[in-house]
Amino acid sequence: MKLRTLALLSFCVLLAACSKINQQNYSKLSAGMTKAEVEQLLGTPTECSGALGMSSCTWGDQKSFISVQYAGDKVLIFSGQGLK
Repeated sequence: MKLRTLALLSFCVLLAACSKINQQNYSKLSAGMTKAEVEQLLGTPTECSGALGMSSCTWGDQKSFISVQYAGDKVLIFSGQGLK
């Protein structure tokens, strides 16, 4: 039983270390990038919303996230919080 718990804990730590929601990837974002370029860098967004050619997508959770606002298909502005 202890071996199973240790294996599960190790997997969770490894998964957290592989997160694309980090300062290094945030620093690669720039205004004018396409949605496809951002998703290639960060993966599939956690949530998106939008209207009238404007949209906003977020990756991560309440503690650590990257938020990107688009005008059409291009990054307009972006922000992040709790990144390591």
